[in-house]
Amino acid sequence: MENEQWGRRIRAFRKLKGYTQESFAHALGISISVLGEVERGTRVPTEDLIEKIAEALQISKDELTSNK
Repeated sequence: MENEQWGRRIRAFRKLKGYTQESFAHALGISISVLGEVERGTRVPTEDLIEKIAEALQISKDELTSNK
């Protein structure tokens, strides 16, 4: 999956769950700037961060990484 696609999916799921960037970054234990970079596609999320994101959003990692 391309970086921008990652970012769009993460942003869409985050908004769907009602998180602001600030509250979501806090829940993940990362800075808002790192989350912003991931959502813009300028930073590739690590495997660990992908797992944290999926857990925080209460979705499976497959749902998050799926190209569907």
